[in-house]
Amino acid sequence: MTRAESSTATAAPAAKAEPAAPQASAAKGRKPITDGRRGIPAQIAVYGFAFVPLLAVIAAVPFAWGWGLGWSDLLIGAFFYFFTGMGVTVGFHRYFTHGSFKANRGLRNALAVVGQMAVQGPVIIWVADHRRHHAFSDREGDPHSPWLFGTSVASLAKGFWHAHMGWLFHRDMTNQKRFAPDLLADKDIVRIDRYFWAWTLVSVFAPGVIGGLVTWSWAGALTALFWAGLVRIALLHHVTWSVNSICHMIGERPFAARDKSANFWPLAILSFGESWHNLHHADPTCARHGVLRGQLDLSARAIWIFEKFKWASNVRWPSAQRLARIQATEHEMGH
Repeated sequence: MTRAESSTATAAPAAKAEPAAPQASAAKGRKPITDGRRGIPAQIAVYGFAFVPLLAVIAAVPFAWGWGLGWSDLLIGAFFYFFTGMGVTVGFHRYFTHGSFKANRGLRNALAVVGQMAVQGPVIIWVADHRRHHAFSDREGDPHSPWLFGTSVASLAKGFWHAHMGWLFHRDMTNQKRFAPDLLADKDIVRIDRYFWAWTLVSVFAPGVIGGLVTWSWAGALTALFWAGLVRIALLHHVTWSVNSICHMIGERPFAARDKSANFWPLAILSFGESWHNLHHADPTCARHGVLRGQLDLSARAIWIFEKFKWASNVRWPSAQRLARIQATEHEMGH
């Protein structure tokens, strides 16, 4: 595969760390980090998105012992997990947040729609939060760093909860005009973002419809709704959140980054390559995160396929020269 050198520039303001603390930045005339607070309905929705699928997972184990899990449920669930997961990793993350490649209009809109079906929030909010994370990674202003409370056992436990799920319940909203002005100016994306609720309903109920048609039974519809709908959403949620929490706490750090981002190989397949997180923070616009031998990166393979079909262009593939510049020293690898 031909690889063009990955640009050292980052998609503004996706990845470049800001030198000043949030309060100081605001004092200098910059747009504030946050933009008001969520209303009560939106806050209730956040709790619902976080806990309803999670309760489904908790119920899944005893549920599985009795009845209602078949091959159709597994296959439908795998299908939706794959495509909605790719919508987040390739679409929301590598494309919309970091500009790792350019996409034609059809692919761009499809990635926004399928990403929203992961039920992790509207595309513009997701991108704004993640660009803010990179701007203040593991420092004050980072919405989900696990290192904000100290290094004692109790502090790290609190930090893990905050990074994994706790930050979702904070009502301060990331300022979209500051962190995602490009998406706010895109009429297609604004329209898709506005109908997040509709794509959520499709994601939850479409597996049940398919399961009912495949098995031609109400029982098949119900089990597919449960396993390929709710349980699948919950699993993808926690894999994504684990990149925020686990991949900033433990793992290997072969590349020099300005934070505690790390590679955690057990999540590589389920996260479609996102858990090669250290390289990503060392070179945020790079289209491939798993750059070392044996590091499987399914999201990068999908981008490669899009490039071959000419749906994607200007892909920022890694190069030996770029990787050499960000290689960590022995001391940095152990920090």
